[in-house]
Amino acid sequence: MNVDLIFKIAAIGILVSVLNLVLKHSGREEQAMMTTLVGIVVVLFMVIQLISDLFTTVKTMFQLY
Repeated sequence: MNVDLIFKIAAIGILVSVLNLVLKHSGREEQAMMTTLVGIVVVLFMVIQLISDLFTTVKTMFQLY
């Protein structure tokens, strides 16, 4: 597993949390919720891509010749 992915997910989490706090303190709670949802979706797409790569690797390993 690549350590860069963990750092990317952590950076997205920190950025989303800071934006969430700023937007909530300015009274824009709907935008704060949307920012949180967008951050979750971005991280999920990253993880889904890794799971897809894993399934492809397992499929090629157990493929009969």
